[in-house]
Amino acid sequence: MTLQNDVVPPSSQPAAPQAQFVTITEEEAGQRIDNYLMRTCKGVPKSHIYRILRSGEVRVNKGRVDQLYRLESGDLVRIPPVRVAEKSTSNAAPGAEFKIVFEDNHLLVIDKPAGVAVHGGSGVSYGVIEQLRAARPDAKFLELVHRLDRETSGLLLLAKKRSALTNLHEQMRVGQTDKRYLTLVSGDWQHKRQHIKLPLHKYTTPEGERRVVVQAGGMESHTIFNLLRKWEKFALLEAELKTGRTHQIRVHLASSGFPIAGDDKYGDFALNKQLQKAGGPLRRMFLHAYQITFTHPDSGKTMSLKAALPAECERFLVSLGKPLA
Repeated sequence: MTLQNDVVPPSSQPAAPQAQFVTITEEEAGQRIDNYLMRTCKGVPKSHIYRILRSGEVRVNKGRVDQLYRLESGDLVRIPPVRVAEKSTSNAAPGAEFKIVFEDNHLLVIDKPAGVAVHGGSGVSYGVIEQLRAARPDAKFLELVHRLDRETSGLLLLAKKRSALTNLHEQMRVGQTDKRYLTLVSGDWQHKRQHIKLPLHKYTTPEGERRVVVQAGGMESHTIFNLLRKWEKFALLEAELKTGRTHQIRVHLASSGFPIAGDDKYGDFALNKQLQKAGGPLRRMFLHAYQITFTHPDSGKTMSLKAALPAECERFLVSLGKPLA
């Protein structure tokens, strides 16, 4: 991306905000102009972005475009002077790095801890993506490839190039990626391998919280569960995601009578309270994204990455004693 400004006013006059002229690179091509402006003009309200598009203040190759226009390599974009909303330093995301599982010029794969949101919103000021951007101010591009629930730990993919992001999104859309989780459920699990196909409907509570329920007419959803170890009251499962719906593993298990230990949305609340009592053995949801397999967007090689089960989860399994199977 190259920038040039309008003519600079004489030094005797106070400098006024100037329009910017940006030449779109191959890496930036393909995205809609509204999305591009939201990323470029950080802190500017969406309503203002759409207003300057409607008014024709934004120009591409000297012509007006609407919000649906997709940028092409070599396009010259005029961005008018915009006022960025002042943010209090208390709300700014503190820079943070996370345990890196893999990194190159195209990808960053981290092991996200439980209790950390992947992005800001819904009462959360900031998340992993905002913290990584703050820690890497020179990064030209950094976007989430997918998401994990705040309470879930494990492998999280981020793209460092737009071409990598679109490639991985396409792999996920056609089912070429393989994502697996480890989870501990309450109950007498019987089957070595079990398919659960239940339609899921997403809704928002009056408090603005996202929830999911099994409901006819909902989104088709499919999870395969493999039994790894079993105790009298618990079972350790591997979950294979065949679709990627919000809260899919949690709702499929809870609706089948096997809530995840520590799940504060869909779990067994009496059991959770017991596990947390007096600083008890499990103070988080036992769900961990431990393995992901995909094709590297640049080299074409098959990548299979793993993240070990967190120490607090391992300790809880040890506390259960010798498994029955």
